[in-house]
Amino acid sequence: MLTIDPKKISTAKLQGYLQSAIAPRPIAFSSTVDKNGKPNLSPFSFFNIFSANPPILVFSPSRRVRDNSIKHTLINCQDTKQVVINVVNYDMVQQMSLSSTEYAEGVNEFEKAGLTAIPSEIVKPYRVAESPVQFECVVNQIIPLGTEGGAGNMIICEVVKIHINESVLDASGIIDPVKIDLVSRLGGNWYSRANQGLFEVEKPLATLGIGVDSIPDFIMESPIFKGNDLGKLGNVEALPTEEEITIFVKQNFEVKGVLSADDEMKKHQLAKEYLDNNEALTAWKVLLAKQ
Repeated sequence: MLTIDPKKISTAKLQGYLQSAIAPRPIAFSSTVDKNGKPNLSPFSFFNIFSANPPILVFSPSRRVRDNSIKHTLINCQDTKQVVINVVNYDMVQQMSLSSTEYAEGVNEFEKAGLTAIPSEIVKPYRVAESPVQFECVVNQIIPLGTEGGAGNMIICEVVKIHINESVLDASGIIDPVKIDLVSRLGGNWYSRANQGLFEVEKPLATLGIGVDSIPDFIMESPIFKGNDLGKLGNVEALPTEEEITIFVKQNFEVKGVLSADDEMKKHQLAKEYLDNNEALTAWKVLLAKQ
């Protein structure tokens, strides 16, 4: 048996063991606003429910291991004492992952991830319309767990309003675990889908993805692409060049055939096949190719 002294390995390696062993973990998709009202959206898997009376949720934005900096979510919770915790289902997992990209302060992750911000009833942070359950919360307490990189900050939240999409309820008005289709976090790129098992989501780029807000309207309006497809398309650093697209088309007979047929939906369906195989850049080449 491998035996480890936590003080004798790097924090990054220790974190990897912890996240892989303590799993699957639910995801708190946390929406906050800064003191000037600008929105922020970020997921955290150090999260769970800790009390029903009063209703208490706890999540923990950790200090970054690489440089010991703290996250905007923590700063906003310190400043405003409010947060909305949205649950994450399979239909939005790619967009959720894209939102975790570390965009600069002031960048709207709702827009970058292509998610819909809707007003809350009691607190100031927005809710994620695509989330099947949204918890409006006030922050009761924040407990720092350390001062070094990797240290958590326990944010203890009291739920003051719950919003549930009726489509996930069964005939008795109870949340149906199959209909809600929640996802949870494991180590590395691994997630678990409550009703189907393990799957992978590639981590967002260390550099910045272009974001869903940079995707052209003809793709956004296509009936072929769903939220997860848009999340994958938004998680590329740059679009392929015309030269790259030309070379790709010349080397790919299937793409030539689709282009010669002049059928936009067939073109989108082919791009969707590449997205399903996690080949987002190739999907972009198909979408941007011209006859």
